[in-house]
Amino acid sequence: MIIDFHVHTAYYRSRTPAYRELLHKGWGDRLEWMLQTYSSAEAFVGLMDEAGIDYAVILAELAPITSGIAANEDVAQFCSYSPRLIPFASIDPSTSERPADELEGLVRNQGFKGLKLYPTYQHFYPNETKIYPLYAKAQELDIPVLLHIGSSIFTGARLKYGDPIYLDDMAVDFPKLKLIQAHSGRPFWYEKALALARIHENVYMEVSGLPPQNLLTYFPELESIAHKVIYGSDWPGVPTIKENIIALQGLTINEEAKRMILGENAARLLKL
Repeated sequence: MIIDFHVHTAYYRSRTPAYRELLHKGWGDRLEWMLQTYSSAEAFVGLMDEAGIDYAVILAELAPITSGIAANEDVAQFCSYSPRLIPFASIDPSTSERPADELEGLVRNQGFKGLKLYPTYQHFYPNETKIYPLYAKAQELDIPVLLHIGSSIFTGARLKYGDPIYLDDMAVDFPKLKLIQAHSGRPFWYEKALALARIHENVYMEVSGLPPQNLLTYFPELESIAHKVIYGSDWPGVPTIKENIIALQGLTINEEAKRMILGENAARLLKL
């Protein structure tokens, strides 16, 4: 089983110039074709089939300052096409009046299976106590929380909010809450991200946006921590989705570690 734990939709209600520029670097003259084609869930499932991907986590995004808006309702509609598309909600804890109630509604009424938070885009420290009711609700609902941990190149992003150390508080205070570090501290905090995954049973590393062929450079002990590592592509920001999987399969780690990273760990968290 292969699960891509980090996919953005082709359709956004709005995109910032910085996000469009990033996409253009990867897709070039094919950008408009890609945006039009893969706004269709059917076409995207076809892309998954070509890459050998069984399931994909599709992320909503409410970050109008830095990247843009992929609304929760649009992601829910997109994922309704197939059970292979797994929707993760987006909530901005700085602007939502009742984020815990909002999350409960998204999970119970619209079928969301997890929550994605964007500290560097939405400008909050992950361990702020005002956000604790949101974590408490996610723990109660038994859904994983994926957080953007590490840097961002988008105009308006504030990197100070991406330090992995802030997850230590949540890992201690919510021991049953599954916390996943998207991008694993890229590029300043790889060692911190790895240490947190080792120390806390409920903290994981997710390697989206990192060239798979370089993972053993960033994490020389990758094989020993493979049970806490999850694959993600960051598509369409990273267009080479099939090639990335092939590169990860080519790493000099044992086959069991590859299976865990590419799907088994994610399947356990998603209860597949």
